[in-house]
Amino acid sequence: MFRSRPASEIAALLLVSIACAGPAPPPKQPPFRGTAFIDPDLIVASDPSALRSLDHAGRDTRRMFDRRVDAFVPTDAFLFNAAYEGETVVEVQVNVEFGDAATAGRHAAFYARAIGQLPAGLRTRVETVWIHRGVMPFGGGNDNILIHTGKAAEYLRDGVLEEILMHEAAHTSLDPVQAAADGWLAAQAADGGFISDYARDHPGREDVAESFGPFFAVRHRPERISRDMAETIGATMPNRIEFFDRLELDMNPVR
Repeated sequence: MFRSRPASEIAALLLVSIACAGPAPPPKQPPFRGTAFIDPDLIVASDPSALRSLDHAGRDTRRMFDRRVDAFVPTDAFLFNAAYEGETVVEVQVNVEFGDAATAGRHAAFYARAIGQLPAGLRTRVETVWIHRGVMPFGGGNDNILIHTGKAAEYLRDGVLEEILMHEAAHTSLDPVQAAADGWLAAQAADGGFISDYARDHPGREDVAESFGPFFAVRHRPERISRDMAETIGATMPNRIEFFDRLELDMNPVR
């Protein structure tokens, strides 16, 4: 005959069970704070660019996001069409605060070339580039890459301009399709941790972009990073690496 156990006996059995199971393993601590800064040589100025031409297309008003006012605002801009291998054309919109078309053109050419150094698979959704003055962080998304030249000077000083652009381009071209994809979420779960504090603190928003740079490092620039770094990345995010491998992104002009 079934006999129910008294509550005190059930509690005692639960305590024994928990004690035998032992404590749950602690979550893995991310090895990096932010991955755009792990190595300044993943892409360098001397690397090839897919930029083929840059043509001045006049001056007009464009709706541009400006972090200095934290809003989209109608902005008078110098316009340039940046043509890349594969017939991709990106409109580079340079705030008229830079003074004249010649100065704006130098900024457009510099950043358009750097964006051309990124894998083509990160430019698939980049339709525009916004360039403003100001010491404000770059941004990705909105089919765009946002650049503030005062902050760019800091990135250039630290040697990470191209790595920052790669992070933002991953936001633009990968997040809309991959950030909530079943395969990506499964890779997150299987890895059991995050590559950076930034990815851990914002897993839905930053994990793809934070993980792409380390993937790029181990798969396409292994000779430019230390063995310890490669092993750390491989041990922390093996399933994410496999996920990016399966995307078979166009990596041109990366050799």
